Amino acid sequence: MMHVTPKPQATHQPLIGFGQVRHNRLRPRRHAFVYPTYFLMLPMRSLAASNGQSPERTGGLAVNRSALLSFYDRDHGDGRTPQQGGALAWLDELLHKEGILDATGEAWLHTYPRVLGYTFKPVSFWYCHRAQDDQGGALRAIVVEVNNTFGERHCYLLDQPRFGVEQRANKVFHVSPFNAVEGHYRFRFMRSAPTTVQAERTVARVDYFQSDPDGNSLPVLQTSVSGSLQVMTPALLRRALWRYPAMTLAVVMHIHTQAFRLWLKKVPYFRKPAPPQTFVSR
Repeated sequence: MMHVTPKPQATHQPLIGFGQVRHNRLRPRRHAFVYPTYFLMLPMRSLAASNGQSPERTGGLAVNRSALLSFYDRDHGDGRTPQQGGALAWLDELLHKEGILDATGEAWLHTYPRVLGYTFKPVSFWYCHRAQDDQGGALRAIVVEVNNTFGERHCYLLDQPRFGVEQRANKVFHVSPFNAVEGHYRFRFMRSAPTTVQAERTVARVDYFQSDPDGNSLPVLQTSVSGSLQVMTPALLRRALWRYPAMTLAVVMHIHTQAFRLWLKKVPYFRKPAPPQTFVSR
């Protein structure tokens, strides 16, 4: 297979988003919660071009080095170190294996950082653009990178997605013991341009559906993460740490707290099956 060397058409700045995570379970018991969060939106090709070492290019974010708040390549994909090309090399290899050779523009990674050296990333989103127009809707693919609390990881590849248009994928990976590995996900992504009165915003919505005995698809769980994006600066990173000093640890605490509440509501429990044989689902 011919290898295409990805080259960003422009240099983009890392962004930080402040917003909310929402979960709304509809069946078999109603259960909903909302909590504030922040996340990173990283232009991975631009960071790779600067080797992630220039504070001016990283917005003050520590890349592949220890800090109160940091990003490590090995937290994604197959765990490649910077010396092995990092997460971006893994992403390009994945896309090429799946026959996607034209996602050579910017690759925006929506993810959580490490905080105080610790991280857990329930889901990260890779927005892979064509080269000719990184921001104007020229979205070529989205890789949804999912982790569970058992240390397993799986990726759902969405081919030819568009902002605001629903995408679907069969569920094949165990995430919650209160959902069986069946049914399908419906994804919807939005990213608005900034205006004079409103900052740029991003929304990633993932809804889970199961079929009833008659074959009808019924919504079981509605989830989303949304926020307003700002160009990352050391001041904003300090603000994030001050507001949420143990954010990634709190993510895990939220998961277990909500699981206990579902157990109290007698929501059926499913044992973890073996992980899927393939690392990527389309």
